Amino acid sequence: MALHRLTQTAVARLLRDHTKGRHADGGNLYLRVRGATAAPSWVFLYQPPGMRSPREMTLGDARSMSIARARELASKARDERAAGHDPLRWREAKREAEQATRAAAKREAEREQHTLAREGRRLQELLAPTFRNRKHAAQWINSLEQHVPAQIWGKPISDVTAAELLEFLQPLYVTLPETARRVRMRLDNIFDDAMMRGVCAANPAAAIKKTLTKFTVKRKKGSFAALPWAKLPPLAKRLGAMPGTAARALEFAILTAARTGEVLGMKWQEVDMRESIWTVPGERMKGGEPHVVYLSARAVAILESAQGLDESYVFPSAAHADQPLSNMAMLMVLRRLATADETTVHGLCRVTFSTWANERGSYRPDVIEACLAHKERDLVRAAYNRAAFADERKQLLIDWAAFVGGNMQASVSSLKDARAARA
Repeated sequence: MALHRLTQTAVARLLRDHTKGRHADGGNLYLRVRGATAAPSWVFLYQPPGMRSPREMTLGDARSMSIARARELASKARDERAAGHDPLRWREAKREAEQATRAAAKREAEREQHTLAREGRRLQELLAPTFRNRKHAAQWINSLEQHVPAQIWGKPISDVTAAELLEFLQPLYVTLPETARRVRMRLDNIFDDAMMRGVCAANPAAAIKKTLTKFTVKRKKGSFAALPWAKLPPLAKRLGAMPGTAARALEFAILTAARTGEVLGMKWQEVDMRESIWTVPGERMKGGEPHVVYLSARAVAILESAQGLDESYVFPSAAHADQPLSNMAMLMVLRRLATADETTVHGLCRVTFSTWANERGSYRPDVIEACLAHKERDLVRAAYNRAAFADERKQLLIDWAAFVGGNMQASVSSLKDARAARA
């Protein structure tokens, strides 16, 4: 098989004169010229097995491709034929593979750009007009940045799995159920937005919603989130160190297991300091009947320190004369303690007390219910309970106060400071 039949000079002449035809260089390589109006090209002409007509594989434009480069490409095509391949199909397959590789690389680069964090911040900006204020907008994204693990937050959103979300949300649902609920809901919104834009194919945050409800503390209808009683002593110590009438009112409510409204509306005329008794009038009681509360030494000390703040109310408003603290006062204390996501005021003062007392097993259920002023359906039993086991009720609240503990001195001094400020 003769090779390299054409010289560079011959090629130049053929191109200049536009000499039509296939001009052989040998080894299946040809210079194809189709006249003055069509571009000349180097072609590899071969006969595929089982085909009648030869196939022509274009190697490149003869005006820009040198004869040396054309011979190099023809040599590779001959090698492919010797290996049993169709050179044209092999080139097409190689080109398709290269295109697929480039497309995959492009998709990977785009995927790496669409992290969960970036998609979350993008949605926050999109939702900006719907937030109440900048603080709310900051809380929206901060809750995610604080609770979503960094390795998930920085991961491409399309790679985040339901199992990964479940792993960190499950324990959060047990300890901070409201926070966990908000985090999952916000993740749900992020994945939904990303799906609509084709950034990810699934919403793992929605997929785990049903599973996570199994880890949420189930409460009866009308009940309140409550702090586990084991967490109360350290919280009470922090509460005792907080200044202000609202902090003392919350501490007093905890010690007496009283309802919020009962404590906020408490007046000096209801208190017998000598006997350490507080009698809540029936009009302020949920059951409509007067309720006697036996005060522990700590509760009495708080009342003693509050004397002089106001002639009528035990826990008066600092902003409005002759008015008690507002309904939001104790809740604001919980927020300053960063505990509002774990418990309500009602749950902290009453449910936590009830759980502690019942789990101790040392107190009769009737005594616990009487301390909570739960209305007895049996009228005869109710009449008995009002007068009976006073000593047991006293002891229960004394034991409760001892368990709660806390910084009593701070409690007393903070109200002394408040009284001095009013003077």
